Amino acid sequence: MSDQLHQTVTAPGAAGHLLERARWAARAYASYSASDVDRIVRAVADTAHAHAEKYAEWAVRETGFGVVEHKVRKNQACSRGLLDTYAGQDLVTPRVRVDDKIVEVPRPAGVVLALTPSTNPVATVFFKVILALMTRNAVVVSPHPMAKECCHDAAQLLARAAVEAGAPDGIVQSIAEPTIPLVEALMGDARTNVILATGGTGVVRAAYSSGNPAIGVGPGNVPVLVDATADVRAAAQRLVESKAFDNSVLCTNESVLIAEEAVADRLVRELERAGAAVLGTDDAQRLRDYMFPYGRLNVDVVGKDASWIAQQAGIRVGPRTKVLVAPFDTAVPEEPLTHEKLSPVLGLIRVPDATAGIATARAIIRIAGAGHSAAIHSADPATVMRYAAEVPVLRVSVNVGNSTGSSGLDTNLAPTMTIGTGFVGRSALGENLQPKHLVDWTRIAYNSDPAEAMPAYAGLSPWAEHRTPVPAYPVPSNDPRAVTAVPSPSTLPSTVDAVVDRLGGSSDAAFREQVRRLVVEELSHLIKG
Repeated sequence: MSDQLHQTVTAPGAAGHLLERARWAARAYASYSASDVDRIVRAVADTAHAHAEKYAEWAVRETGFGVVEHKVRKNQACSRGLLDTYAGQDLVTPRVRVDDKIVEVPRPAGVVLALTPSTNPVATVFFKVILALMTRNAVVVSPHPMAKECCHDAAQLLARAAVEAGAPDGIVQSIAEPTIPLVEALMGDARTNVILATGGTGVVRAAYSSGNPAIGVGPGNVPVLVDATADVRAAAQRLVESKAFDNSVLCTNESVLIAEEAVADRLVRELERAGAAVLGTDDAQRLRDYMFPYGRLNVDVVGKDASWIAQQAGIRVGPRTKVLVAPFDTAVPEEPLTHEKLSPVLGLIRVPDATAGIATARAIIRIAGAGHSAAIHSADPATVMRYAAEVPVLRVSVNVGNSTGSSGLDTNLAPTMTIGTGFVGRSALGENLQPKHLVDWTRIAYNSDPAEAMPAYAGLSPWAEHRTPVPAYPVPSNDPRAVTAVPSPSTLPSTVDAVVDRLGGSSDAAFREQVRRLVVEELSHLIKG
């Protein structure tokens, strides 16, 4: 890539080029049939799945966050896993509700701006690109600067797979060098139809204040209650596995463990047996001092393994320690261990009974994590129901690790890398992000009077099969990229004929020959230049 082209792509003015190309692709793709979409999505998902390990390794290498084998699983879940989840779900073909006399015609959003995080970078790229393609949208990926290389490469890979399967050129694009001015320009441009914002609070707030429709998510800070009826050994094993999963970079990982006193001592023993180190008072304070030196999380710990964090904090633990568990006494904002940690560190507080446990979980969510998720290990449905009703979150995982539970990897919730926190969490989305959230429906509604019949719509569709390639996006002549669009000498005759036809296709042979000479001369100069 030339310096001139590199500057063009990374400057704020590039937003218009990206979005205009995406809008052109979205318009073309909106006319594709269900079979076209299935073919394209399957090709892209298969390509993503085949490169799951490569990008897992790349993401860990570039960001320093997480565990390769766990990122492989997320990449797989967000590629072919999505195909399995939404198999048979048709968001392209019009729906006929005969009894209601209503016909529903799907209308794609258009251009999706996908902001992706550093913690779950490529999995989120896979996830948002495939969801956009499932719903006949174009997507522009804006990666976090810490993960820009692996995300940009992954997006380009998926773009090639989509175009090779018949999608319009430009249906998937990515920013190679994300900058704040460029991202702000993309978010505020009227050609952006919806923003999918996954990342920190600042990113989400910027998306919501952009003036364009946005689907953002709030931070997690997951409380998990283990009550007296729980299978304590199973709960401990699941907790350790969940906290160690990708070194807790998923926002669904447990943050504070609330243990009912009747089982607390046994739970501690089982946690240690499962690979956790339960710290004493002095070591817990050392951990606080290192992780929250100025009352804010030390970002050096994000996505690091437990033994590394312990070493940095001056705490001696075994090299195979998976999780650090730090007890504390009171669930108040001034206690650092009540806040989100994004690392395999779990706060532990004891409570006398389940009622106190629910109140403590509410206190944790008041500190952070409203609308996000919570977990409980219990055999008592009444306690589970009270927990779900009183703790202000929109998903509660039961008897499963919450990292993979609320994200839909180990439950039947929709698998996702974007967790909606609903009204309570100041989000426009209350569910796990799914394809249905990227499409609107135009509803044809007939007179409800029984005497007014609705004609048959079954089998009708405004979309057509696309078996031939869509023409390439017309790059402006003053754009450095235009050089790639100049035809070679071998293609000049067909190019000239097309130009002559556009001029009116005169049957006058002399006129056509004169125009041919002028066009050939002009194109020859371009090629020589």
